[in-house]
Amino acid sequence: MKARQLMLASAVLVGSLLSSGCVGLLVGGTAAVGVGMAHDRRTTGTLVDDQTIGLKVTAALDRQLPSGNRISATSYNAVVLLTGEAASEDMRRQAEFIARGVMPPPREVYNEVVVGPASPLSARSNDALLTTKAKAALFKIQIKDFDPTRVKVVTDRSVVYLLGLVRPSEGDAAANVVSQIGGVHQVVTLFEFIN
Repeated sequence: MKARQLMLASAVLVGSLLSSGCVGLLVGGTAAVGVGMAHDRRTTGTLVDDQTIGLKVTAALDRQLPSGNRISATSYNAVVLLTGEAASEDMRRQAEFIARGVMPPPREVYNEVVVGPASPLSARSNDALLTTKAKAALFKIQIKDFDPTRVKVVTDRSVVYLLGLVRPSEGDAAANVVSQIGGVHQVVTLFEFIN
C-alpha cells in the first residue's frame, strides 16, 4: 500500500514539475539546456548566462538590500527585468545598481520596481494566476513558426511583462492576446525583434 502511495505521489510531483516548466529539476542541467534549445532562439551560451545572471542578481539583492524590500530579477537574453517593491526610492535605485554590477554584466536593466510596501500574498497569488493565463493565451496565436514557449511572461501587481526574441507580428499578437485577459491592468512588452 505504501509503495502504491509513493508511486502516486511521485507521479503527481513529476506531472507538476513538467506542467510548471521545471524540467531542469528532473534532468541534468546540460540536458535541460538541450531541451530548451530545441525551441529557444537564444544560443546555449546565452541560456546559461541568463540563468547565471538571474541567480547572481537575486542573490546579490538578498544579500545587499535590507529587509522590507521584495524585488525579483528575471534575465532574458542578457536583459534584466526588476519587479516588486522597494521600501524607498534609494532602495529602488540601489537594486538597479546591484543588478548592473553582476558578472557577466547584463546588457540592459529595466527597473520596474515600485516604491511602497510589499504586496500581500493574495496579490502575488493573483499574479501567478495571471502568468498562467497569459502563457495559456499565447497558445491561441496562429502565426506560422510561432512558439509560445519563446515568450517569457512575468507578472507583478497585475502588470504583465513580456520578454523574448520575436518577430514584430509575433510580439503584436502576444501583447494583444494577453491584454484581453481579465484582471490584467497593463501589458509591457520588452521584446527584442528579429526578422
